[in-house]
Amino acid sequence: MGKLFGTDGIRGKANAYPMTAEIALRTGRAVARRFCRENHGKVIIGKDTRLSGDIFEMALAAGLCSMGVDVLLAGVIPTPGIAYLCRDMEDVAAGIVVSASHNPYEDNGIKIFDKDGFKLDPAVEEELETTILDESNSMMSENMTSPGRVLILDNARDRYQAFLEQVIPGADFSGLKAVLDCSNGASSFIASDLFNGLGLDVTVLSASPDGKNINRNCGSEHLETLIETVKTSRADLGLAFDGDADRLIAVDASGRPVSGDQLIAITAWHEKNQGSLSNDTVVTTVMSNMGLGACFRDLGISHVMAQVGDRNVMLDMKRTGASVGGEDSGHMIFLNHHSTGDGLISALKLLHVMKSTDRSLADLAGIMTIFPQKLINVTVKEKPDISTVTEVQNAITDVEKQLEGKGRVLVRYSGTQNMCRVMVEAPTVELTDVFAEKIADAVRRSIGG
Repeated sequence: MGKLFGTDGIRGKANAYPMTAEIALRTGRAVARRFCRENHGKVIIGKDTRLSGDIFEMALAAGLCSMGVDVLLAGVIPTPGIAYLCRDMEDVAAGIVVSASHNPYEDNGIKIFDKDGFKLDPAVEEELETTILDESNSMMSENMTSPGRVLILDNARDRYQAFLEQVIPGADFSGLKAVLDCSNGASSFIASDLFNGLGLDVTVLSASPDGKNINRNCGSEHLETLIETVKTSRADLGLAFDGDADRLIAVDASGRPVSGDQLIAITAWHEKNQGSLSNDTVVTTVMSNMGLGACFRDLGISHVMAQVGDRNVMLDMKRTGASVGGEDSGHMIFLNHHSTGDGLISALKLLHVMKSTDRSLADLAGIMTIFPQKLINVTVKEKPDISTVTEVQNAITDVEKQLEGKGRVLVRYSGTQNMCRVMVEAPTVELTDVFAEKIADAVRRSIGG
C-alpha cells in the first residue's frame, strides 16, 4: 500500500485505494488512539453532499467506536464548520470531514482537525499514516468493555451559522445584490439563510444536491452559469463556493472573475487601513501571481510565500504572526476569526469591504494588477521527481533562459489528483501561452496519462 496523506488529507476515487471503507475504519481507530487516549473526548464527523459520504462516515464511526470513543455526527456541513465545532465544544478531541472539496462526485476524501480546529502538522499525519498502514497491529483497545456510541449532533449547522453571523459585528449588507453558487455542496443548506439574514439580496444557484451533482458544471471551478446570472440579474457580484465551502471565487458586476490573489489583496488592503492586519504581513503560496507581490510592496505589506497548500499557509501564518493568508485557488484564512480557510467568512469579509468603502468589486480589484499567467493541468500516469524527467527539465531551462528574469516557471504535481500543474508568468499573454504549452507538451510526452 502506498502513501495516504496528500496536501489536504486523504483523497481519491471512492471505493478505490486509498479511499476504501477499510482505510476509513483504520483511520477512525488511528484517530482514536492519537487524540482520545488521554482526554477521552468525543470525535465529531461531518461530510459534504457526495453519494459516497455515508460509506466513509459510517466506517470512520465504526473505527472510533471500536476503540471506545463516542462519535458525534454533524451531517452535511461545510468543512470549516467542523473546525469551528472542534474548538467550540469542550468535549471534542478531534474532527473529521468526509469530502473531496472541488473534485468530482466520484472522488472522496478525509480531512482531520485537532481539538483547536487546526489541520494536522505533517509529523502528526505521518504518525497516523504509520498506524493506519501497520498491518501487524489491529489497534483494538485492550480489555475494551465499553464501546463508543454514535450520537446525532442535530444543531451543528445552526451553531456554525450563529458563529458566522458574528464575524462582522453589526453587519448589514442591505443595498447589495449577489448571486450565490453553492456548487450543490455543503453550503447549500446555510448560505442563503446566512446572507439573507444580513440584508443581502441574494439569488441562489446550485443548491439542490442529489449526491451526484456536487461541483458538476457549477461552483468555484465552473463559473459560466454564475457569470451569466450576475449579468442578467444586474447583481453587484457573484460568489462561488466549492463542494465543502472552504474556498471562494468571485465575479464582478460585469461577470469578470476576480482571482483569489485579488481577493486577498482587497481584504489585506482594507485590514491594513483599519489597523487590524497583524504585523502588516500576509502569507500566500509560491503559486501566487507576481502582481500580488508588487501590490503588497506598494501597500507596505510584508509578503511571505509558503509552499502550496492552505495547511502550509497556516504554518507560516503562525510563525510570522500574520492574521491574513491564502491561496490564489480561493482558500483564504482570517486567523483573527477562524482556524482554517472558510469560503463563507471570505465572502463576509469581501462584502464588508464593498459596503464600508462604497466601492464596486471591479474598482477594488484594481488594487492589484495581474501579471500574464498561464496554468495548464496535465493528467499524468505517474509522479516521478520533476528534476529527473529530462525532457521536462530541458523545456523548463529553455523557457527560463528566454524569460531572462522577466517572469517565472513553476511545475509541480497536484497533492490531491494525478495531475502535473504547469504555471508560467511572462511579460505578454502570447509569450505566456507559448511557454506554458511548450512545457506542458514535454510533460505529456514524458509522463502523460
